[in-house]
Amino acid sequence: MKLKTALTIAGSDSSGGAGIQADLKTMTMNGVFAMSAITALTAQNTTGVTGIQESTPEFLKMQLDAVFTDIFPDAVKIGMVSSTELIRVIADALRTYNARNIVVDPVMVATSGSALLKSDAVDTLTQELLPLATVITPNVPEAQILSNLAITNRDEMITAAKTIGDRYGCNVLLKGGHSVNDANDLLYADGALTWFEGKRIDNPNTHGTGCTLSSAIASNLAKGYPLTESVKRAKDYISGALAAMLDVGSGRGPMDHAFTLPFAYRREYHE
Repeated sequence: MKLKTALTIAGSDSSGGAGIQADLKTMTMNGVFAMSAITALTAQNTTGVTGIQESTPEFLKMQLDAVFTDIFPDAVKIGMVSSTELIRVIADALRTYNARNIVVDPVMVATSGSALLKSDAVDTLTQELLPLATVITPNVPEAQILSNLAITNRDEMITAAKTIGDRYGCNVLLKGGHSVNDANDLLYADGALTWFEGKRIDNPNTHGTGCTLSSAIASNLAKGYPLTESVKRAKDYISGALAAMLDVGSGRGPMDHAFTLPFAYRREYHE
């Protein structure tokens, strides 16, 4: 049996709802063999982040070399990378191995509001990683940082997406929400604009949605779907995961990544 493969380069979430853990679940449920290179360990749960322990640049490079020289990924998703040194290691590896189907989720702030990217690393991210990306997936706050523009409506989303894409030479999926619209996302790719209309699901448990969406896009690119179709399939998947209404944790909890898993394998044990 052969499976397409995908690599996530991101931070670990000890509560399992975001980061590496969400990426691996998402990639598996989207039909690819999932691999990881961990940029940082985080102590976090549904209420916030209490600690971050970075990987050393040397050890991150070892992880990347181990993956690329054995099971070459058909797609790469990049999430939380908190320092300049780690960003450079990743960019060097992507260029060295001629990686393809690169999805960059420019994680700057956690859903809980905690800062996850050091301020001096923003420039390195935009200079080293964004130009290598097949697509980047900023939310509204991240897009405001990348574009230096305010975003409060659809027209401003269009202006910001074009600004980011033209400035950094990459396709941009600007995610709606954050009081801008009802979960409508905008793809600016190869000079064309495509809206993905979404219905906001009344579920407060949205921890890890950005990680999940970007990983689902990478999975579909790995399987050979065009970018527009990969985004559509990813949005359908995340809508289903949110609609399953998983409720764990005392804060903003995660979604049910395994909502499509056959019931026989989810049945609880009864004597």
